[in-house]
Amino acid sequence: MSLKDQIHILVVDDMSTSRGLISQALESIGVVNIHHAGSGTEAMQLLASQSVHLVLSDYNMPSMDGIELLRKLRSDTRTKAIGFILITGKADKSIIDSGKSLGMNNFIKKPFGTQDLKSCLEAVVGRL
Repeated sequence: MSLKDQIHILVVDDMSTSRGLISQALESIGVVNIHHAGSGTEAMQLLASQSVHLVLSDYNMPSMDGIELLRKLRSDTRTKAIGFILITGKADKSIIDSGKSLGMNNFIKKPFGTQDLKSCLEAVVGRL
């Protein structure tokens, strides 16, 4: 069984269209275990009952942005080892530096194609 059949990825984005596009890209890569959350709060609730290997989170979300979600993940013993990739429309240095200081594994700038996403994922989890 290959890694793409085994890996569980949580896509967190407040925009359902974006969640759908990211999921389509993951599916075209061959990832089959894709979970969704519409907010950071929803993601934390889901992670209390569902384990995942990697979180792909949008940066710009209301009430809890992607950096705050990463901060919460890293401060919880149950979720601190989960891989984290930040998705951002603007790869602002301060945002990226904040993410790196909190243990972000990688980031990807919107808009991106399927191959860009695959390369980003493989930099974190290995060959898919």
